[in-house]
Amino acid sequence: MTQQTFRNPILPNGADPWIIKHTDGYYYLTVTLGDRIALWRSHTMTGLAAANPTTIWTPEQDGPYSYHLWAPELHYIEDRWYIYYTANDGGGDDTRRICVLELIGDDPVNDEWIFRGVINTEHPGLDGTVLQHEGELYFFYSGYGFFPDYGSAIYAVRMVNPWTLTGPNVLLSAPTEAWEKQGGMAINEGPVFLKRNGRLFLVFSASATWSDDYSLGMITISETDDVLDASAWTKHAGPVFAKNPAQGVYAPGHNSFTVSPDGSEDWIVYHAYSYSEAEQQRSAGGPRSTRIQRFGWKEDGLPDFGLPISEHSLLPLPSGE
Repeated sequence: MTQQTFRNPILPNGADPWIIKHTDGYYYLTVTLGDRIALWRSHTMTGLAAANPTTIWTPEQDGPYSYHLWAPELHYIEDRWYIYYTANDGGGDDTRRICVLELIGDDPVNDEWIFRGVINTEHPGLDGTVLQHEGELYFFYSGYGFFPDYGSAIYAVRMVNPWTLTGPNVLLSAPTEAWEKQGGMAINEGPVFLKRNGRLFLVFSASATWSDDYSLGMITISETDDVLDASAWTKHAGPVFAKNPAQGVYAPGHNSFTVSPDGSEDWIVYHAYSYSEAEQQRSAGGPRSTRIQRFGWKEDGLPDFGLPISEHSLLPLPSGE
């Protein structure tokens, strides 16, 4: 009998997951590995769980951006492949920058990646992503400091090309509310986008990643407004995706979005813990796992992410698998 359901996680150890579905018929997955960047590839979303990862980039030993490689994202921009990731020199947050690789060829898994450079953000930071909108490129990232509480906030800036920024870095969302300051740090990070119903939705992660209350927040704007006009964005009151203790899911966050194989369903990709920070496993360094789940839309046009679902729950396969 053909399998009709699956269980999370897709990866038992996979923080900051990024999944995209490309026109070549493949899904690509990448996660934080720390010392290298790897890609998983499969014709189905759930098939990524059984795919063998291929290491596509290892930095030079002891180089300026050779340590703490975090949150890689794979983007297809102007008919070329790019990967944006965070790295530093082994020092503190002030040395952390967002780097970009460019693919020489068409096959992200097997062709050669070259180091294109460091993105010239105004602030040190992490979690860079690219928005392609109305024929323009924009870069969004999480910049450090500059708030009453130490932490990070979401900035946006125009791009000249996929590796160069120009103009002011505009502050769009800072961690000003209590739900954004859990775990001892004020954090807005991991920006990612949805476009639907005449609006842009920027979804970000809030609070310290080790806190049970690490969660997703959201700001929105009309797709006809200037995305670099901070006053045009509206911040949703409270998190839009948060822990679910009844299902044993804690600290859901740092997400991406994709669609089912037939394009009829929207899916959220995120990492989470299966135990609270008070439990011994967390202090022993238990991993964050990569999970996927279908989401819908409300009558007012806003996304409805629901609640994160237990690893023990059977979920219907994505439509078209």
